[in-house]
Amino acid sequence: MFVIPAIDIIGGQAVRLSQGDYQKKTIYDSDPYEVARRFEQAGAKWLHVVDLDGAKAGSPQNLEIVEKIRNRTALKIEFGGGIRDEALIRKALSAGANRVILGSRIAGDLAIVQQWLNTYGADIVAGIDMKDGLVATHGWEETGGLVGIELGKTLANMGCKRFIVTDIATDGMLQGPNVSLIQEWVDQLDGKIIASGGVSCLEDIEALADTKCEAVIVGKAIYEGKVDLKLLF
Repeated sequence: MFVIPAIDIIGGQAVRLSQGDYQKKTIYDSDPYEVARRFEQAGAKWLHVVDLDGAKAGSPQNLEIVEKIRNRTALKIEFGGGIRDEALIRKALSAGANRVILGSRIAGDLAIVQQWLNTYGADIVAGIDMKDGLVATHGWEETGGLVGIELGKTLANMGCKRFIVTDIATDGMLQGPNVSLIQEWVDQLDGKIIASGGVSCLEDIEALADTKCEAVIVGKAIYEGKVDLKLLF
């Protein structure tokens, strides 16, 4: 298992939210590239970038930052936020994303998602964000009756190979991840699981490693100094 540091972007700045609430925003750096550079210097190989403006707007708003990071570092980038059609998938990949996270769109038209999986394969990652086990979409501001793990199984049967699993209740709270949720996904899905949300210390990362998930995304714990960057990579 490995750690993927996270950068969330609003208005061109590196921020973190608490439980996905746009009203609970903390700005950590005015230049996300500088954050990415520090992660690379610490030994990171991958970077998790979420365009929170794009998640609300329905199309990416900060791809120039992805392009800058890709051009000036050796980091590989997984990018999400507002990817709702194939043209935007291509645009994100052209800007420098190595793989694209589909969130809200996945909960919509599965036939279209199947076409994208056929075309882009491993470049597509399913971002499954949940509140009480139900899928949350559109910047985590909407929930329906769709059960997260059932959607995951459907997507796995369609050929999706990688899933980012987030329990919104834990995200940005520094109170520990939902380890049992991640274990459930690892046990029940034929695919690689990336855990996201709630990491507050190295012990949390070790607990997630025990689930045999592929990777864990760490955000606020880094920015708040709860974990030592040098020990993560």
